[in-house]
Amino acid sequence: MPQLLRIDSSADVAGSVSRALTDAFVAAWTGRGDDHTVVVRDLHRDPLPHLPDPALHWAPRLRVEGATPPAAAVALQDELIAELSAADAVVIGAPMYNYSLPSSLKAWVDYIHVPGVTATFDDQPSRPVEGRPVVLVSSRGASYDPGTPTAEWDHTIAPLQLVLGESLGMGVHVVTSALTLADSVPALAEFRERAHAERAAAEEQLRELALSF
Repeated sequence: MPQLLRIDSSADVAGSVSRALTDAFVAAWTGRGDDHTVVVRDLHRDPLPHLPDPALHWAPRLRVEGATPPAAAVALQDELIAELSAADAVVIGAPMYNYSLPSSLKAWVDYIHVPGVTATFDDQPSRPVEGRPVVLVSSRGASYDPGTPTAEWDHTIAPLQLVLGESLGMGVHVVTSALTLADSVPALAEFRERAHAERAAAEEQLRELALSF
């Protein structure tokens, strides 16, 4: 029974573009049949606490002597890693907030990126989600096109590619929708047509990905 893990992080629960796009992915995924299930982790509605102890950055065998992270935090970390490991595919809504990740999504990353547990350390293989597909859905109010002065301002996708792709070994797919503020910010009004076209293209790309895994 193929299982999808859906993660949303937008604080806008009504008009979020990233949530609408993860909706599109989920609709295509579940449309493949009743056996295609979905587990939802909404990081805004049910936020994670910040990592309370540096020992949680490491597998138990790699922690400094005497480290005693809180039992509740250990249990939460185990739950999040098990949830990720059980997924056959993952879709993550990652809107750009101040050129970077929403803090709610960063907290999730801090819990699941653990050398010696989800990432290889000391040449001991430990990548339980290696090869699993993960779709990063990033909406952004303006544009950050390659070759433009703002191209290097996007610090949303790169850290997720580094952690999930390079470190955890997942197969990363990126889908973006730019200029999402064109309908509400007068200074961006001239880009409305492009914004609508990008969103439509993103929805189609997500549908294709959901049918391909």
